[in-house]
Amino acid sequence: MLRRISEDDAAELHVAPEARISGGVCIAGLGVEIPPSSISNEELVDTFNRWVEAENPRRAARGEPPLAYSDADFIVHASGIRSRHVYEREGILDPERMAPKIPARSDDELSVMAEFGLAAAQKALAHAGMSGSDVDLVICAAAHHQRPYPAVAIEIQKALGAEGAAFDMGLGCSSALGGLHVAANLVRTGAHRRVLIVTPELITGHLNFRDRQTHFIFGDASVAMLVESTGEGRQRPGRFEVVDTRSWTRFSNNIRTNFGFLSRLAQDDPSMLAMEGNMIRQVGNKVFKEVTVAGHQFIVDFLAEHGHTPQSMRRFWLHQANARMNAMILKLAFGEEVGQDRAPMVLERLGNTAAAGAIVALAENHRDMKAGDFGLLCAFGAGYSIGGALLRMM
Repeated sequence: MLRRISEDDAAELHVAPEARISGGVCIAGLGVEIPPSSISNEELVDTFNRWVEAENPRRAARGEPPLAYSDADFIVHASGIRSRHVYEREGILDPERMAPKIPARSDDELSVMAEFGLAAAQKALAHAGMSGSDVDLVICAAAHHQRPYPAVAIEIQKALGAEGAAFDMGLGCSSALGGLHVAANLVRTGAHRRVLIVTPELITGHLNFRDRQTHFIFGDASVAMLVESTGEGRQRPGRFEVVDTRSWTRFSNNIRTNFGFLSRLAQDDPSMLAMEGNMIRQVGNKVFKEVTVAGHQFIVDFLAEHGHTPQSMRRFWLHQANARMNAMILKLAFGEEVGQDRAPMVLERLGNTAAAGAIVALAENHRDMKAGDFGLLCAFGAGYSIGGALLRMM
C-alpha cells in the first residue's frame, strides 16, 4: 500500500549536491559534424515568397486571407540568424517542394541519421584517443529520431564496434544535456565505464518550410560527447570535469510536433498521412518570454547550489535558438550586457541546430580556457525542458 511521504521523510530522502557529485566524471572527447551545404536568409526568403505569390490567388479563390511575405532583415532582427547549414540542400529551395530530397535506404544500409551521428561519434572518440571498443553505452539523444526501432543508438553502436548497450532518448532541444545528465550519473555509480552521447540533428527533415513562423529557424548538425570517470584514460589537457548536471521540465504546448503513429488514424484514409499540422510549430512570443524567465532562474539557482554566481563562470555555452533570448537571460543574470567572449554564439551562421547547438558552441570555444576555469553548458527546449552541466576545465 502506498502512503503519503511526510516532511520528515522527504528531508531524509533529500540528496545534497555534495553527495550527488562524489565520483569524478569528465567529458573526455567532443565531436562535431557540420554538413557543408548552407542556405542564406535571402535564398530561403526568395523561395518562400515565390511560393506565397503562387499560393495567394488560390487562397483568394477559396475565400481565405492572404499569406504574409517573409523578410531576410526581419529574420536577423528577430533571431540573429543569417544562414543555416543543411544535410541536403536539394529540394528546399524549390517552391514546388520546399523540403530536402533524401532518398530512402534499404533496411540493410546504414540509416541517414545513424550515418550523420557516426561522423560526430568518430570525431569524439578520436579527440579522446579512444575507439568504439572502449565504449560500453551509446545514447542517441536528439530532438527528432528517424524511427522508433531498432534504436538508432543501437545502429550507431554496431557501426562503432561498441559493446554493452545503447538506447535512444529525446527531450526536445535539451536532449544532449539530458543525455549528459544520464551518462554522468551512470558513470558516477559505476553502472557504465564510458558513455558516448550522440546527437544527430536532421531537423530540416521535420521542418515545414511553408510556415512563416518557423521556416527560417533551424539547421542541421551532429555532435557527440564521450563521458568517463576522471580516473580513466590519459591525464591530458582539454578535458572537462562534469561537476554536476541538472534537468528540469514543465509541460507546455507552445513548441510542439504531432507527428506520430496515431496521427494517420484521425483521417478518412489511414494509409495516408497528411503532414500539415503534424510538423514543428511554436508560439514564438510566448516561448521567448517564458523560456527567458525559466532559463535565467534555472541558471542562477543551479550555480548557487555550488557556491557560484554567473560572474564566477569563465564561459557560458547556451542553447543556440535565439540571440536576443540568450542576451536577455544573461543580462538578467549579470545585470549588464555579456559579449561573445563570455557567451559565444554560433547561431548566426548555423541557425538553431536543436540539441546540437550548445555542444557546437562548447567545442568551438574552449581552447583558450585555463585549468580550473568554470563554465556552464545549458540548453532550453520543448516540453518545456532545460538541461544544465557545470563544467571545470581540467
